[in-house]
Amino acid sequence: MTKYIFVTGGVTSSLGKGIISSSLAKLLQARNYSVTIQKLDPYINIDPGTLNPYEHGECYVTEDGAETDLDLGHYERFLNIYTSQANNVTTGKIYSSVINKERKGDYLGKTVQIIPHITDEIKYRIKLLGKNNKFDFVITEIGGTVGDIESLPYIEAIRQLKWKNSNEILVIHLTLVPYLSASKELKTKPTQHSVKMLLENGVQPDILILRTEHSLNKDIRKKVALFCNVDINSVIESIDVKSIYEVPIKMQEEKLDITVLKKLGLPILEKPDLILWKNFLKKLENPEKNTKIAIVGKYVELPDAYKSIVESLIHAGAKNNCKVELKFVHSEKIIPNKEKDFFSDVKGILVAPGFGHRGIDGKILSAKYARENNIPFLGICLGMQCAVIDFAQNVLNLKDANSTEMHRNTKNPVIDIMEEQKEITEFGGTMRLGSYMCKIKKNSKAFQAYKNTSIKERHRHRYEFNNNFLEEYEKNGMIATGINPDTELVEIIEIPKHKWFVGVQFHPEYKSTVVKAHPLFIEFIKNTIC
Repeated sequence: MTKYIFVTGGVTSSLGKGIISSSLAKLLQARNYSVTIQKLDPYINIDPGTLNPYEHGECYVTEDGAETDLDLGHYERFLNIYTSQANNVTTGKIYSSVINKERKGDYLGKTVQIIPHITDEIKYRIKLLGKNNKFDFVITEIGGTVGDIESLPYIEAIRQLKWKNSNEILVIHLTLVPYLSASKELKTKPTQHSVKMLLENGVQPDILILRTEHSLNKDIRKKVALFCNVDINSVIESIDVKSIYEVPIKMQEEKLDITVLKKLGLPILEKPDLILWKNFLKKLENPEKNTKIAIVGKYVELPDAYKSIVESLIHAGAKNNCKVELKFVHSEKIIPNKEKDFFSDVKGILVAPGFGHRGIDGKILSAKYARENNIPFLGICLGMQCAVIDFAQNVLNLKDANSTEMHRNTKNPVIDIMEEQKEITEFGGTMRLGSYMCKIKKNSKAFQAYKNTSIKERHRHRYEFNNNFLEEYEKNGMIATGINPDTELVEIIEIPKHKWFVGVQFHPEYKSTVVKAHPLFIEFIKNTIC
């Protein structure tokens, strides 16, 4: 039967529950178990689709078009398998579902309460992924920190599941052991209080993972084990590392996967060799070359806003035996005739996706600088649209050309709202989302990357290239090399005479993984070092 592992957090947020969940899943997967991971987020938003990146970081999009938490990106990058709508559940979705059922009369007039109605819905969503024993393990990460009011229904749902099916359920609690430099001591009291809070809610953790800057000696582990009711072999050290990709190796050294399997009474299959993973780490840690890439965006002070792009560049760098140094450039600061001040030291320019007019002029100037100076360029979604606008204004001489997103009444709308979006007034979950086909022309940069004329990529946008201008673009040197076969939407643009100038309407960063770096990023990096 499917086993359910819950990962909760204590003491502070941002301890890395997603990375620990992904690392454990990777180790179990390497032992030939089938694993999936889901994230339960306590906020009341239906999804992160309308959340400001300053609030939540990147919005990650799945194959089936779900707008999800960025942790799902970690899940896919580590496991190299797709997630779906079912892998990210928010309190907003839970309450929305329960309220809709109440409105339809499903509860037969009963008073609708947190217990049992909300907790039953949570349990249903948790077990949905394990239906029909599709997976050996479903790992569920609970967002937030134990003690948060928002998290209480989730903790209660775990208590109920564990009480009823204790042999199928395992709880891992991730906490912090801070180091006080003044006294030169590691302190376990925050962990003790965090576990006590979990116990007050009726949940006994089976395994404790302790985040720390310094190694934990045996005495500290004994103390934590004694005060938190776990055996010493279930106290796991998670020491700070240079790269998140080292965490599975550290967890393997700590025998986390073996401890989990023993506690659930499952066979310890062949030891995972993680050869591909270790080869990736070797290249990451011992690069033979180097390059420097500018990422141009309006949220650059918050790198999590471009998390998948950053990780995709790391994957591609390792594939090219190259260290990729990143330079984040705020698009609002770029002004005409000063572009060189920002880009003179970089070998490639990536203009990031986004929405709205803030910083748009700087993005257009970045595309122009890359085009005129033969610098390898990758434009993603809005970044591609900015390259199209620059080309219209400065090559086609359509000085007022723009996107109707930025200038509704422009006389030359080279980027225009998609037909099916014109009547939509609400924003949540209404964009063109998920995976769509793209046909690629041979003898193009895109074909050199993909080695295929038919691909599928994920989208998240409302505006598109206006095909009324396509003939004029292609006469003047910007070619549409990728087209959606059903809608004729331009998916990829290139400038053949340029060293490497590619813009894509889709989001290739969502499909790059540790063992399968995305081909467009590989080619982009390759062209910055040759």
